[in-house]
Amino acid sequence: QKTFFTPVPIPLSVEQCIDPDGYTEKKVATSVPAPQKMDGEQLFEDMQLEGGQFPGIPTAVAGYNLIKQKSKSILTLIDFTKPSTEKRLFVFDMEQKKMLYSSVVSHGKNSGENYATSFSNEVGSYKSSLGFYLTGNTYQGKNGYSLLLDGLEKGINDGRERAIVVHGAAYANPSVCKSGRLGRSFGCPALPQALTKPIINTIKGGSVLFIYANNKEYMAKSSILPNQTSQELFTEACESEQTVSAHL
Repeated sequence: QKTFFTPVPIPLSVEQCIDPDGYTEKKVATSVPAPQKMDGEQLFEDMQLEGGQFPGIPTAVAGYNLIKQKSKSILTLIDFTKPSTEKRLFVFDMEQKKMLYSSVVSHGKNSGENYATSFSNEVGSYKSSLGFYLTGNTYQGKNGYSLLLDGLEKGINDGRERAIVVHGAAYANPSVCKSGRLGRSFGCPALPQALTKPIINTIKGGSVLFIYANNKEYMAKSSILPNQTSQELFTEACESEQTVSAHL
């Protein structure tokens, strides 16, 4: 039986959010039927979500619909327009049309303090990378149970080259927010330890993960989203954020 991903060595770099102690390749199912396409507005309606509180959903759904390599009807959105002290990782079941998880999540230490505002794909930058990823296989490292990510937008989010993975960390536990912000990683989306295993087990094996920040430069360069669509989504997101700000 074929695996979804061809096993490749984890590259060693100065940006090791993970530890170079190897990983265990696991089989991935590839027979999950593709769900019916939907747009962001339909998702808001079906899941009874407040649109202004999820500005990244229209962009995430637009990309999700265009990514043919996915093999699971799961979409994970990490919304870096929100501060680290708020829940900003959301896992959606696109077939059942419901939210499965919401959690705080860490950003790279050089991306900002409480807010992530600066992003990079450079090795050694210690910054988060935006864009669309496919989840890969799991492995056990010194950071515990972890999940490989394959960036789908070369030059924007080369996840394997930078060793960017999903893993748990004590510094990502909500109690750390008492200091004024969540702890930061070397670029990985780090999760609270109690949620690491259930979230990874839900999203592993070929689901779409999108890291969002309403960043004009990313939207212009995205290889997943057509330029016209990305410009429309950027404008829509700006209007959504302005609506939220007006009610704060």
